[in-house]
Amino acid sequence: MAEHLTRRQLLGSAATGVASAALPFTPTGNALAAGAPIVLGVPTSQTAAAGVADDLDHLNGTTLAMEEINAAGGILGRPLKLFVTDVDKLSPESCQQAIAAGVDAKVHAISNAFLFVPIPAMDASAKYKAPYLQGNTQRAATEAFKANSAKYSHIFQTDPSEVHYGYTYPLWLQAMEDSGKWKPKNRKVHIVQEQVAYCQTISKAAQAALKKSKFQLAAVTDIQFPVQDWGPVIRKLKEVDAGAIMIDHWVAAEYAAFCKQFRANPVKDSLVYLQYGPSQPEFLTLAGDAANGFCWSTVLGVYADSRGNAFRAKYKKRFPGVMGLVYTGNGYDIAYYLKAAWEATKDPNNFKAVCDWIRANPYRGVCGLMDMRNPWQEAAHFPDNGYDVTAKELEKGMSQLYVQVQNREHRIIYPYELKESGLVKAPWWS
Repeated sequence: MAEHLTRRQLLGSAATGVASAALPFTPTGNALAAGAPIVLGVPTSQTAAAGVADDLDHLNGTTLAMEEINAAGGILGRPLKLFVTDVDKLSPESCQQAIAAGVDAKVHAISNAFLFVPIPAMDASAKYKAPYLQGNTQRAATEAFKANSAKYSHIFQTDPSEVHYGYTYPLWLQAMEDSGKWKPKNRKVHIVQEQVAYCQTISKAAQAALKKSKFQLAAVTDIQFPVQDWGPVIRKLKEVDAGAIMIDHWVAAEYAAFCKQFRANPVKDSLVYLQYGPSQPEFLTLAGDAANGFCWSTVLGVYADSRGNAFRAKYKKRFPGVMGLVYTGNGYDIAYYLKAAWEATKDPNNFKAVCDWIRANPYRGVCGLMDMRNPWQEAAHFPDNGYDVTAKELEKGMSQLYVQVQNREHRIIYPYELKESGLVKAPWWS
């Protein structure tokens, strides 16, 4: 895809294949750090088919943090330096190799957006034990920590797990109905699910949560990446005619194609939700006006509060164009979380002390609070949905953000503590 190639080119000096390259730090102020660099490994998808957009966002956010940190004098008098390795998120062998390259380079910590096969990468880091902070959004990974906390003590998931997408979906539907902005034509829900484990976990959690709600599961339709034609899916959607539709997928370009085809032949008066993928920058570019009216959500995203908006402004100045709302902030937050840990422990080489500090000390970033004090060592989810690892108050967790595309812009509509706008009438609603 042209967008894929452009993003790959933007990585410039980053590594290709499984080779590795360290990106240089670029101080921009007068307070230059002069000590030996503190090295942060950043596995980044550059050549594979999956994950380039999210990983470039993560790398950009990390780069912005690095530049700010170095301009302010570094960490403990030492500059922060990035070590970037290529990774294929769908390949266990590539995930292992990317982590192993960082171990060989003796990085002081690892920052990663996500891997679809996280356990092999976790295993590759298990003996080295450098702090490994990631946004995997996968309960399978945090269950592995819970089952063997000694082996995986150094691994921290800086966002809630994907189960909350499913658990919270009926909660959001009810909130939209209660707001008076959406009047369901019926109480049926139609789930379209992709076959990767991540999407399957979300679908199962949603189905379980629907049984405890006022809504009923009407149908489940399977899709397989890559989706070349949404026509058969749309025909099935029209047959079921559910009041609420969940498209449980993850690829921005394919979501954009769905929006265009759905708008040409819509299921009238249905509330359509697209899980996560529209957060990627190319979604709005590819979908254009066809994106208007669709809703989506992320359990990890840059808030639109004063702190989040200040970050958005800095990021857009440094990296012009459409900004991704998820891993841009996550890469930035992880770098500053590690900075706080390194400065508190005063020794980046003491991996155990740094990990113990992270485990005991939450950090509030532009994407909300990262609090590892739970059996899964993952960020607590807000709003509280009655399941595990949730927070009853906004500032005690990381908020899932429900968003609607309005006039080709993403606007947070729920939870109400962070909303930028209310739900507006979709173009296919009567």
